[in-house]
Amino acid sequence: MTDLTLDGPGFSLALTRTVAAPRGLVWRCWTQPDLLKQWYCPQPWTVPEAVFDLRPGGRMNMTMAGPEGERMDLQGVFLAIETERRLVFTDAYTEDFWPSPQSFMTGTVELSDTPDGETQMIWTARHSSEEAREQHLAMGFETGWPTAAAQLNALAMSLHQKGAA
Repeated sequence: MTDLTLDGPGFSLALTRTVAAPRGLVWRCWTQPDLLKQWYCPQPWTVPEAVFDLRPGGRMNMTMAGPEGERMDLQGVFLAIETERRLVFTDAYTEDFWPSPQSFMTGTVELSDTPDGETQMIWTARHSSEEAREQHLAMGFETGWPTAAAQLNALAMSLHQKGAA
């Protein structure tokens, strides 16, 4: 199940998805760069580079690449980490909380168990302005994030079927 919220409080956008894998695997897909590279962008876009330092103030840097040679370099920082439950990151700062000249959003991922052993994931993008929110929508949030969530679901299910912990 996927549910999109396009009119959240404070210029936010949200996606709720049930992922058919245990919460620990979904957490790994969000926090291990080699796994995140496999699902984070809707194909044909890719993530060729991702470097994480999983601690508050640690870097969350990645590059997204498009099929026509487009490149989008993202530099950010983790703000809060509650292992296997909650991850908060932003581009408002770079590593060790150095302010960025511009901020696009702060992201929050919340994970919880469903009664049948799957994972409910709520991904929220909080923007500082209506313009930034509209830019995210124009970039394809409505189709892109459900597609990326489906790719995450497929990866997590594959890991689960292989018996990954």
